[in-house]
Amino acid sequence: MPHQISPPIAPTAPAMIVKSSTSSDVPPTQEEISSLLNTAFTAKTSQQSLDAAYALSTLLINSVGFRGLRIYGILDEIRKAAADKKDGARRESAMNILGALFERLPPAQPISEICFLIQAGGVLAPALDALADKGRVVHESAQYALDALLANLSPEAMVVALLPAVSRYLGKRTGKWQGTVGAYKLIARMADKAKMGTGSKDEESSKDLLRESMGKKLAGLIPIVDAGMHDLKSEVSKQALKTMNSLTTLLSNDDVAPRIPLLIKTMENPSTETLQKAIHALSQTTFVAIVTSPVLALLTPLLERSLNTPTTSQEVLRQTVVVVENLTKLVHDPVEARTFLPKLKPGVQGVKDRASLPEVRELATRALNVIKKAMGDDDGNIASGQIAPTTPEDVLAVLDKAVDVKRDLAGFPGDDELWSLGRIYVAEMAVEDINLRQVARVRLCTAPYMRQLLDAEKANAVGETLQQHFVDEDHRKFGQPIKPASGEIEIVNTDFSLAYGGMLLLSHTNITLHKGHRYGLCGRNGAGKSTLMRSIAEGKLEGFPSKEQLKTCFVEHNQGEDADLSILEFVSKDPELAAAGRERVSQVLAEVGFTAGPGGRQSEAVGSLSGGWKMKLALARAMLMGADVLLLDEPTNHLDVGNVKWLEEYLKSHTEITSLIVSHDSGFLDNVCTDIYHYEQKKLVCYPGNLAAFVRVKPEAKSYYTLSASQVQFKFPNPGILTGIKSATKAIIRMSNCSYTYPGASKPSLQDATCVLTLSSRTAIIGANGAGKSTLIKLLTGETIPQMGRVEKHPNLRIGYIKQHALEHVEMHMEKTPNQYLQWRYANGDDREVLLKQTRILSEEDKAQMNKFVDIGDGKGERKIEALMGRQKWKKTFQYEVKWVNMVPKHNSQISRETLLNLGFDKLVQEFDDHEASREGLGFRTLEPRIISEHFADLGLDPEIANHNEISGLSGGQKVKVVLAGAMWNNPHLLVLDEPTNYLDRDSLGGLAVAIRDYKGGVIMISHNEEFVGALCPEQWHVADGRVTHKGHLAVSNDRFEDSRPGSSMSSAMGTPKGGSSAVSSAAASANVSGAEDGGELKFKSKKKKKMTRAQVKEREVRRRLRHIEWLNSPKGTPHPPDTDDEES
Repeated sequence: MPHQISPPIAPTAPAMIVKSSTSSDVPPTQEEISSLLNTAFTAKTSQQSLDAAYALSTLLINSVGFRGLRIYGILDEIRKAAADKKDGARRESAMNILGALFERLPPAQPISEICFLIQAGGVLAPALDALADKGRVVHESAQYALDALLANLSPEAMVVALLPAVSRYLGKRTGKWQGTVGAYKLIARMADKAKMGTGSKDEESSKDLLRESMGKKLAGLIPIVDAGMHDLKSEVSKQALKTMNSLTTLLSNDDVAPRIPLLIKTMENPSTETLQKAIHALSQTTFVAIVTSPVLALLTPLLERSLNTPTTSQEVLRQTVVVVENLTKLVHDPVEARTFLPKLKPGVQGVKDRASLPEVRELATRALNVIKKAMGDDDGNIASGQIAPTTPEDVLAVLDKAVDVKRDLAGFPGDDELWSLGRIYVAEMAVEDINLRQVARVRLCTAPYMRQLLDAEKANAVGETLQQHFVDEDHRKFGQPIKPASGEIEIVNTDFSLAYGGMLLLSHTNITLHKGHRYGLCGRNGAGKSTLMRSIAEGKLEGFPSKEQLKTCFVEHNQGEDADLSILEFVSKDPELAAAGRERVSQVLAEVGFTAGPGGRQSEAVGSLSGGWKMKLALARAMLMGADVLLLDEPTNHLDVGNVKWLEEYLKSHTEITSLIVSHDSGFLDNVCTDIYHYEQKKLVCYPGNLAAFVRVKPEAKSYYTLSASQVQFKFPNPGILTGIKSATKAIIRMSNCSYTYPGASKPSLQDATCVLTLSSRTAIIGANGAGKSTLIKLLTGETIPQMGRVEKHPNLRIGYIKQHALEHVEMHMEKTPNQYLQWRYANGDDREVLLKQTRILSEEDKAQMNKFVDIGDGKGERKIEALMGRQKWKKTFQYEVKWVNMVPKHNSQISRETLLNLGFDKLVQEFDDHEASREGLGFRTLEPRIISEHFADLGLDPEIANHNEISGLSGGQKVKVVLAGAMWNNPHLLVLDEPTNYLDRDSLGGLAVAIRDYKGGVIMISHNEEFVGALCPEQWHVADGRVTHKGHLAVSNDRFEDSRPGSSMSSAMGTPKGGSSAVSSAAASANVSGAEDGGELKFKSKKKKKMTRAQVKEREVRRRLRHIEWLNSPKGTPHPPDTDDEES
């Protein structure tokens, strides 16, 4: 077996080796080299052969180096021995020699890579061919050689030399299948080496370079691997499939990642059916990330095949051109566009010219215009503002200027040829570094390669010249790196990586902090901002100074564990502050506003403090610690305007303290921050200036901080009129003294809860997990029935309810499109989801109730109710037409709502009321695909997706929009949202917030998102231990909305007072103020009918007579049509 680690030269090695290796000035003779080769080829054991191979490589390194490979014909001898079909020992030794040379020569003399991989075709092919040898030892030696080669090449060398050599080998298709498998394995291993991990900074930097460079080569690699997936030899096809999976890891596009398994399956089995499925899946994908060459390389062959196949259906063509358009819009590099889009342009042009459907032709025309725009100038010129990539010719121009070949070359035989190959090789490697902005690597891939051809000092000078030139070029193209102002004191400068669980949040990024600066930490939700703060606070961040070197204080609100202690005692007992002394503690507390003395605030209990005072207490602790760095995570939460202003002034006045701040409050960040750290592609990027300056540079970041700065716009339908409800502050649903205990639970989830909602309600339910919030919602909406107390609602009230786990609404309809789902849900005039509520399901008691005989006192005795047939206004309530069991319709009776409820037929009445409410709401809607598409568009879902994409293929956010559209279809009066911030992204959340703000109906929500609740809900119900506490009328935070800020058109139109609440909140008086929670039953007045004229009465009688005659002529048992005064023609 070959050695994994190079052994020392065996003591039995010939004496001449020792003699030659003691001096590098005397080259070995041909006889010495031939003797070593012969020793290796004729060795009795594998170990002896390998020892001789190592001796040969050591001799070359210590004497003539890489030149000996040509001078002594070593590579020719290896090729000859590897092809010797009669002698397996010679073939094994050839691989051992090759492995030893691969292992030792490239690290010592990198220029030897040209001899191994480029010059005269290289020697990779014999090594791959040897994998097919019948002798196991030959196969193992060949594998050892390939492993040694891969382990000793830089990322640049792999991309520039090894990858083309492997591609050439696979392109010939004349070798044995084992060699082909080996070649595919090499490609897969290169891709696997590029996977992002948690190694050192240098390791991860090399991986980044390899990943990006290989990604740019995918256009040539994918067709080669795709061909192997269809090889008749199963071993080849299986390995090619594994290699394709490895290559797809080079894609860093979150939009395409979920579709990769299906795309690979389509390549593996290229049938019409699989192609249609792949195109269908891509058409359901919402592309938002920038599209780069790796994504285009993967998708272009599939799209091209779909466009150019004559049998492709019109629907698939439509989907294909939509995908092409969406992809092309996100291609920001015209060079990449001109590489791939010309392959798609003829196909799209063909669809435009020949598609039978006008819609498809129109979509193709749009896609064609987008392609032309993306490709830019037809002559291939760089567009204005576009940065031109560096080419090998650019590097060669600088290199040739720095090197005088006649004067500087060493002048050994063959050096001219090697220089002509080496200069191109070095230039191509440098280009990979320069274009990926790893310019610091340019010297590493130039100077070491030229040291064997030039004087060492000259080679180093050339490397420095090349690197400095392209560093200057990089600064010219992308700008100079920002340098701190003179006199700045740097307190932190560290490189680190950060992971949470199995997710890598930051990869080998840098954080630099200067004394007195206040840094805002900005990024999308889930980027890892709070995790970074916690890691710093707990001393777990790699390279960050310890608390002994740099005092760091994590400022948080939580002081609840010692809530009964006085403020002075609470701070004094802190172990970290014990040395300060009680007097000093009292003095610092007084500085931030805690007055001393028996009646002062310092004697109050910690638990009595508001959020603002808790923040001041935390800052006092930081002052006592003498903190150098303050870590502030959402410091303005629960702070009123005055306390926020105090905090701003405090931070700005303490110029000796450095702050790192996470906050959603854009005004606070704007007033406080001197710099912004932004999360970008798992890196931290520093932008000088406050938030406004940062948003000017990165406009897309605006949506992080304002709910309405969103690309997603929602529009809710008007809820319609509720009979008898003339004021938006009149109660429409009331819960009275309700309690509920889940089966098996020891205590009630909700106890003695009483609350009221109106059409103007904007109510948030606040509480810890398990406090009973969702139970309260379920009782209000009828999902659950209270065990004590009662829930009353207006008979015509329509409720739009979205559960905490929103996808439950559609999980049984994954095969439908959103349009089909909405048609199914409302097909029969009712909302089918209402039928699933507990208030609509008959229990055993309800079934027994339906079998009871009742006497309504009309003299006809006891009868059983069969069904409710109709409803009409009666006095200030309703009366219902009751159909009796085994009695014809002419014996139907009119019974008031109150009588039916007193008799125990609550669910029967509720069912009919729900039906009438739904029918009334749907009276404004036509269940047609076009109308449904417009409704989905109002809720932020593209009609193209709503009409053609299955729900199973939608993203989580898109599914929630489907659920939201379903809930809003019948124009509900009350919208109930259980944790809306859990299932909508930031942009959609902004759209939802604006829609709720402008909605004319009531809204009640459960949310832990203070920003969302603070922006919308002036009324809050706090749930704790099953009890509901009402907090009156709070001011909503209009500054959360971009269009509600002072000076904006919306703000002016609404007439919002400074610091006050919005128009919605001013109308939405709390229940206590409006009188909605007064005692007694939920009452409403029926709308009085206008008195009819004599002519109208005659017309009505004619209609009734005609209906009666029609009924007399109908089959026996047909229900009598209702004769009601509110009937219209």
